[in-house]
Amino acid sequence: VELEVRPIDPMELTKRFLEDVLRDMGVQAKVEKIDDQDENLVFEIVGKDLGLVIGRRGQTLDALQLLVNVYANRHTQEHVRIVLDAERFRERRRKTLQDLSLRLANQVVRTRKEVVLEPMPASERRIIHYQLQNHPKVKTMSKGEEPNRRIVITLKS
Repeated sequence: VELEVRPIDPMELTKRFLEDVLRDMGVQAKVEKIDDQDENLVFEIVGKDLGLVIGRRGQTLDALQLLVNVYANRHTQEHVRIVLDAERFRERRRKTLQDLSLRLANQVVRTRKEVVLEPMPASERRIIHYQLQNHPKVKTMSKGEEPNRRIVITLKS
């Protein structure tokens, strides 16, 4: 008897892991690998009623993404970053945050009072900072400690 060990693609192994987790959550969904975007590997979760997978403001999706990244990096030599998405949530959330940041910047200019946003993950804070970085009248900064770090929008001096 000869035994041959065939190497398994770490990303295929990670995809199977995510599908198993989703099945254990009671979610009927498939995971599709999308091409690399900005040095990130994107896995799109496809199925019906993915609200459970997304969670409140993407918290469940963020937790699954963390879990998948830990799993994937245990099985590869180089560091990989996997981004999970479901029902184009990431794109919709980015648009919502961009619109919110512009509305709040206008409010700060109008009322001349700073606005403190609710705590949010670093990836979401980055979207707001980036959106307002070239605004002529307001500036942004983050304050607080994780996980309660929040953005403050204030008038430029």
